[in-house]
Amino acid sequence: MILTRGARITGAVLCAVLALIVAGWLVRDIRAADDLGALWRYWAGYYDLRRPTMPVTSAYDGVLLVVYLLAAVAALRSSAAATVLVATGAVTIVLRLPGLWNIGESRMDDRFTDDLRTRALLCSFAALAAGLALIITAGAGRGPARDRPERPPARPGQGAGVTAFVFLGAAGAVVAAWEIKQAVRLPELYPDWIVGGDRVAQGLIDPPPGWFSAFLILLCLFAGVSALPRAAHARPFGLIAGALLLAGGVLGVARTAHYELLDHFGDLRVESQLNVLTWFFEVIAGALVLLVLAGPGPEEPPAPSDPGHAQGYGQGYGYPRPGVFGPPPPSQPPPGW
Repeated sequence: MILTRGARITGAVLCAVLALIVAGWLVRDIRAADDLGALWRYWAGYYDLRRPTMPVTSAYDGVLLVVYLLAAVAALRSSAAATVLVATGAVTIVLRLPGLWNIGESRMDDRFTDDLRTRALLCSFAALAAGLALIITAGAGRGPARDRPERPPARPGQGAGVTAFVFLGAAGAVVAAWEIKQAVRLPELYPDWIVGGDRVAQGLIDPPPGWFSAFLILLCLFAGVSALPRAAHARPFGLIAGALLLAGGVLGVARTAHYELLDHFGDLRVESQLNVLTWFFEVIAGALVLLVLAGPGPEEPPAPSDPGHAQGYGQGYGYPRPGVFGPPPPSQPPPGW
């Protein structure tokens, strides 16, 4: 069973809509910024940065834009289109859901205009509807391929699965450890840290920091555990987790370089040293996961598309003769502290 042509087109259109929403907000922030350097410094979380105009987006929105564009292409061409659409829809729903109760809060009045907040709320509803539609399309748009045998979705190789399991599991554990530290150290802040509140700064369309961290923990652990038995859905979920880890690590390393923390690493407190090491680990883990999961997995033989057409593959009721169809086609941190 594969996605029908109509389902593939529908999924690609939905991903394109999500990409346009994010791209629109990114363009808005670029045009409103004094210069791109100032926007980058805000995204990187420089502590001494003060801006008269608050950006709406974060660096993670740039990651989502790339995810949506690649998902649109995969929906049209990849044998793993169904799992890609499910992963993209699930990530969209989880990350945009907090906007429903945060965008309209009074604490946003001082930072964003009413018109901007109204547009952001409408975009959040549209993104949630598109995310849900992606999951429905992946489930309801399956059908037999009657014209040719369909190659199953590419699974991670044995080595790639083990590597993804180790690094995603370790990354999820590291992020979880920081969240536990945050809850123990500042218990009065933690409700706002998770669901949003007056004591936590967050972007207009992005989830609260704790919500994002909890999502990243679950995503890393789910993708890592799925990669060990080489499940097909481990690739799209793992690639998204790797991209988010890499982005978070790069932002942390940028802060490290900006404040020259490596030059005074020995003078830092132990907690600050662990912060710096975490950022570098996220870069390594995210890059490795992307490298091993993005590469082609071991080829698997295509399954007959429709039992009723099995006789046509070879003579009588046997298996297809080698060479009849020619050679097979190629297989297909949390926010900084």
